[in-house]
Amino acid sequence: MRHLIEITDLTVEEINRLITLAENIITNGRRFSEVCKGKKIATLFFEPSTRTRLSFEAAMIELGGYVIGFSSSDCSSAAKGEMVTDTVRTVGCYADIIAMRHPKEGAPLAASKYSPVPIINAGDGGHNHPTQTLADLLTIYREKSRLDSFTIGFCGDLMFGRTVHSLINALSRYENINFIFISPEELKIPAYIKDDTLKKRGLGFKEVERLEDVLPDLDVLYMTRVQRERFFNEADYIRLKDSYILEPSKLYRAKKDLCIMHPLPRVNEISHSVDNDPRACYFKQVQNGKYIRMALIMKLLELEA
Repeated sequence: MRHLIEITDLTVEEINRLITLAENIITNGRRFSEVCKGKKIATLFFEPSTRTRLSFEAAMIELGGYVIGFSSSDCSSAAKGEMVTDTVRTVGCYADIIAMRHPKEGAPLAASKYSPVPIINAGDGGHNHPTQTLADLLTIYREKSRLDSFTIGFCGDLMFGRTVHSLINALSRYENINFIFISPEELKIPAYIKDDTLKKRGLGFKEVERLEDVLPDLDVLYMTRVQRERFFNEADYIRLKDSYILEPSKLYRAKKDLCIMHPLPRVNEISHSVDNDPRACYFKQVQNGKYIRMALIMKLLELEA
């Protein structure tokens, strides 16, 4: 039995095979419509989610399976003080696989040590979000036809952005990736990412504060929102929340084949007027998230079409 707690739980070869399987699902959807017949996924979401929770549920339904679970800790025995380890041991009696989101870093890892069924980390605090990373990788691959030899800029909240941390961990294992980090001083990429992932592997990176200075160099731009829920100080959030706003007027210097990504939800950091630009890929990410989660469910349940 395997769990997916962080993206490095998967080898590069396994990620590439998941992408191949997802592309096969996109092309031959009907072939996979009963792969999970009789199987159930439990979506245990202890904090709010739209895309991740619904994409897991849509993924299982399109594989022919069933969905149980809850969308808020208030709707579970966590509201009575139940420990997450007891929750998964209980839910594991009802489901074949569990997707869990939790506001506390490490909660899915703790749960995996007691769960009788595979656990998928659907986001734990500001730490990891491996299935969003898989959706991001599938999107980059479908847009660029490769997962190596390009320059990616991460812009916005790089301190608390779990999607950023997971994607950096994944891309650092591919060849010739150039990283540029764009953020205010207070939201810079954490030291442990720079030291344990990039410097440890001998990978170069650049840190800047102005998006306009590096936009012409980027093949992929990964925008993020400043996350109010990660701040202890409301004044700091208000001061930083509109640090970066991507508007059409800023894109005239960008490459014609730039891939603009965002894990969503967005607030003000990408103008809605950018949505019609052919370089906007963030809603493609949403769609790709369903397909890659279908592939992941199949892998962890050891199922084939």
